[in-house]
Amino acid sequence: MTDLVVEINQLSRSFGKTKALDDINYRASRGKVYGLVGANGAGKTTLIKHLLGLLRAQSGTVKIFGQDPVKSPEQVLKRIGYLSEERDIPDWMNIGELMRYTSAFHKGWDDNYATELLDTFTLDKTKKIKTLSRGMRAQVALITAVAHKPDLLILDEPSSGLDAVVRHDILNAVVRTISEEGRTVIFSSHLLEEVERLSDHVTMIHHGKITLDSSMEEINNSYHYSSIRFTDSLEVKPVLNTALSISGSGRSWSVIHEGAAERLADSVSQLGGEIVESRNATLEEVFVSQVGRSISHSTTETI
Repeated sequence: MTDLVVEINQLSRSFGKTKALDDINYRASRGKVYGLVGANGAGKTTLIKHLLGLLRAQSGTVKIFGQDPVKSPEQVLKRIGYLSEERDIPDWMNIGELMRYTSAFHKGWDDNYATELLDTFTLDKTKKIKTLSRGMRAQVALITAVAHKPDLLILDEPSSGLDAVVRHDILNAVVRTISEEGRTVIFSSHLLEEVERLSDHVTMIHHGKITLDSSMEEINNSYHYSSIRFTDSLEVKPVLNTALSISGSGRSWSVIHEGAAERLADSVSQLGGEIVESRNATLEEVFVSQVGRSISHSTTETI
């Protein structure tokens, strides 16, 4: 059996004159956590809708477990767990009723696992969903997505609006456990620290194009931050080898660059400067170097 769970080739999608996805190639294998990042409107949600079979490919192909999710929805969707940012669950039920209702749709539903998660999150089965806090609703919705032990779990902004404790519960106790059991997790998030901490692999989308698609190990090895001090004040931004983005003024500048600091040092030295600090770049810093702005500051409509 192949380890490949998701295989997308040359996928494009337009909404009117807006190109939401532009010739996307994407892979996801068994037993790994895949982070999907990009500013609002970058194309993340559109990509997820194709994975779920909610959108038909205008061009290119989408295969989940070797099948087209549009042509074979029953075979594909029964193996997927999905949690959306809206966490749309029926308010009129209590938690126990929702668990029983959801279990009827999944032959693989594990009552013991569901109960274990309810206990972990200290959720009372008799509580009406309409009385739950935003964080508790997210926990309940997540249990309905994972208790049937899906081969692929898709989380679309699972931490949106949640406090740190709830985020920790959801993303550590559940997401990592599922991946360690040989299942696959794809999660979209604007919280890049979370993506960096939990992901084995990160895909970055900008204006419908994939700008970065690498393992976290490769990203850590490839991108670095260096702080530079020049002897004389510079009036204009310095031109430096391997630099992706440069910020600062006068004698002090910060650089995100490819490769180790040694590759940057020669061009810094030629301009009368020295590297005073160097470390691995954070995923947030890599994102800004690729996109040119912070992911948290985007106000573009979600696509």
